[in-house]
Amino acid sequence: MPAFPSHPDAVTAPWLNAALPDTSIADHGSIEQVTWEPIGTGQVGDSVRFHLSHLGGGTTTLAAKFPAADERSRGTAAMLGLYAKEVRFYQNVAANLALRTPKAYHAEMNAEGTDFILLFEDLGPARIGNQLDSCSIEDARAAIAQAAALHGSSWQDPAIIEVEWLRTPEAVVGQINALYPQAHAVFRERYADTLEPEYMALCEAVAALPDLSAARLSPPQCAVHGDFRLDNMLFDVRGGAEAIAVLDWQTVTAGRAMTDIGYFMGTGIGNDLRRAHEDELLDLYCAEMAKHGVPLTRADIAREYRVGALHGLTTAVFSAAFVERTDRGDANFLSMARGACALALEHNSLATIEEKA
Repeated sequence: MPAFPSHPDAVTAPWLNAALPDTSIADHGSIEQVTWEPIGTGQVGDSVRFHLSHLGGGTTTLAAKFPAADERSRGTAAMLGLYAKEVRFYQNVAANLALRTPKAYHAEMNAEGTDFILLFEDLGPARIGNQLDSCSIEDARAAIAQAAALHGSSWQDPAIIEVEWLRTPEAVVGQINALYPQAHAVFRERYADTLEPEYMALCEAVAALPDLSAARLSPPQCAVHGDFRLDNMLFDVRGGAEAIAVLDWQTVTAGRAMTDIGYFMGTGIGNDLRRAHEDELLDLYCAEMAKHGVPLTRADIAREYRVGALHGLTTAVFSAAFVERTDRGDANFLSMARGACALALEHNSLATIEEKA
């Protein structure tokens, strides 16, 4: 068993008092009582909100994240090193980036990276992004600006892109490639009657590719979120005091910037909003990158944007097979695949991948 609580039921007032010295929580006095409730929609990690009662009568709240209760999701996270990545992100990287993430008060994991606890500032009240509902153009602009803040503040920074744990190990890439046909078979069976035939045909073609990741991981340019979509974003943070914060850093990696942009534009905002504002949002990304000292033009990003579109497709297919199955998850992966396939077909992404190979 780890020396720290890895389930919310195991978190006690004495443990929190020892774990949170010199934080804004400690400023309210000793914690006397702890209760919790689940929050979020994540399937690879479980998030909760702690309600803390302090000596003297004050109350505060605290957000936290733990390993998924579902064994399949935990196994996938362990295989891909997802829990270790997120803990290390908050321990070593987050403070050096220009985008808004929750402030981590405590981050701890076991040696194997299979158990962990993360304690964060509570950013509520806030509006949680909903993958299935798309978003407003204002939300999309805020997300694009945050992507540029992430990419621009880590661009070609050896202290980030050369860090070993931020590189995807060859063994993990090999595992993903080996398991992908199995994932595709599960995805094909599950969505055979609901996913449009032209989209399923693209999924079949992608599944036949020999390497699903090399084109978007190498050589790395910057830190990449890897799962940059609405479910991992909070809007109107602290009741509107801040526009947005980006959550869920289990898939952070050193990679190609357009992985996040192609993913977000395909899986994140819905085809109607994307088609109406695609040019505007790509121009905004270039303008925001320039503010971070990285001048890019639409011509500079065009090819890799097309490649990045396929990241949403492969993520949807792989996740459908190897994380906990829920009704919302089924709908979410279908939505992700539809949006990614639409973008990829409109921009001929498969041909771009094949040319790159």
